[in-house]
Amino acid sequence: MSHTATLPTRRDEAWRYADIDALDTIGADALDSWKDVTLVAGETRRHTMVVGSDKPELHRIRLTLGEGARAELFVTNAGAASARVEVEIELGKGAHFEFGGVTIGGGEAVREFVTTTNHAEPGGASNQIVRAVHWDEAAGNFLGEIKVARHAQKTDAAQDFKALLLEAGASANAVPQLEIYADDVKCAHGATVGQLDESARYYMAARGLSPERAKALLVQAFIGDAFVNLDDEAQRDELLGAALSRLEGAEL
Repeated sequence: MSHTATLPTRRDEAWRYADIDALDTIGADALDSWKDVTLVAGETRRHTMVVGSDKPELHRIRLTLGEGARAELFVTNAGAASARVEVEIELGKGAHFEFGGVTIGGGEAVREFVTTTNHAEPGGASNQIVRAVHWDEAAGNFLGEIKVARHAQKTDAAQDFKALLLEAGASANAVPQLEIYADDVKCAHGATVGQLDESARYYMAARGLSPERAKALLVQAFIGDAFVNLDDEAQRDELLGAALSRLEGAEL
């Protein structure tokens, strides 16, 4: 039986801060477009992505991790238009999911990551680090839900979100959610929003660095946390370079 895809609204929690107009441009049929990835027992796989362009984008990924498998996903979301990366993960026994993401840019775009991490078996671990840097009237969002099944004892799950707002009109939204039914677990989340450290910027300028160079170095140090667990230096440089390129020409 066929059905007609419909667009979500901001009444849906997962789309609370999303750019609904941008989603309308993409089309409701895109909601049924998922990339499904399955890792067998003991398999390790890493993937890096640079997303965003001058048109709205939606990326939806489903990961299923077998026993002892490890998946690593690192993303820079830095387009001129709104872009959303959505990831659903199910972890088997002793599996590990590592995620590092950066949203960065100006204009009026909404750049966001949405993750749902389901710890379905014992001994699983997940670690998610997201950094957001925005100016003009742009927004950086992270909606992260962690679910721990009743028998998924010894789960170790963490989320860390930090945002840097370079102008007063920019915004950042973090919605961490924990749904825990096991009692022998470690689950933590944190979220902070702040501004550029002007004292550090002044210190660097006093030692001969241009304001633009000082700003770039401070932003690089801030977003670098998201990729600290990425072992491949070339991939890390590519993601950082894509993020920092957004600062070029920005009047801040």
